[in-house]
Amino acid sequence: MTHYRAIWISDVHLGTTGCQANYLLDFLKHNEADTFYLVGDIIDGWRLKQTFYWPQSHNDVVQKLLRKARKGTEVIYVPGNHDESARQYFGMSFGDITVVEEVIHTTLDGRRLWVTHGDLFDGVMQYAKWLAYVGDSLYTFILYINRYFNMARVKMGLQYWSLSQYLKHQVKNAVSYIADFEHIMAREARLRDCDGVVCGHIHKAEIREIDGLLYCNDGDWVESLSALVETTSGELKLIYWTHIQGDPVEVTEMTSPINIPTLIPEAAI
Repeated sequence: MTHYRAIWISDVHLGTTGCQANYLLDFLKHNEADTFYLVGDIIDGWRLKQTFYWPQSHNDVVQKLLRKARKGTEVIYVPGNHDESARQYFGMSFGDITVVEEVIHTTLDGRRLWVTHGDLFDGVMQYAKWLAYVGDSLYTFILYINRYFNMARVKMGLQYWSLSQYLKHQVKNAVSYIADFEHIMAREARLRDCDGVVCGHIHKAEIREIDGLLYCNDGDWVESLSALVETTSGELKLIYWTHIQGDPVEVTEMTSPINIPTLIPEAAI
């Protein structure tokens, strides 16, 4: 078990076939932190409204996070666009998990990092949300293909590799969109008198300096299988969990309605 000052994860998308819940569950079993930040899109309300999909592994991830909170880990939940209904619960706590709009994390060396999902600063989300829904459907289809592609890789003894991430990084417009987003987030952090930002949303894990500001993106658990951590010595780094280190988790789909013990009330999905 490895212990950190802080761990950030986002874009888990529980409730979708693209979610790599088994890898995340294995990560949660092997890593602890004083503070655990859930930086949005943990549960995919968009997809759950259309089709019910909730394997046992998704349930186990939720239970593991709730258990960490009960045992004393400070768990802070910053909702994103796919779980935006949770934003009506800012300032409230559920199962010892606190829901906030945004939060400032202070590193061991005193740097102030603004923590937010990032969708509120995405022009597509703000001015052409219909396009975001269309893109989400196409993205889901690619992830569907990616799921079976990686099942074959695992049987051949190969590690997880994201076809969807590879395709996205080959498209010039997508690369430009990501660069624009990163600069916008750095600028917004400066306006808040912070030394940097931690966000998610675009599914691209990154740590780099932009115009004198620290930009950190914790990635996701559908493509990069990554988390951002601050070590006990104050170092910020990305962890990629592309190998299951514990016992393999058997995937069992729940085909009948259940009471989902979510990070947020059921009404917020």
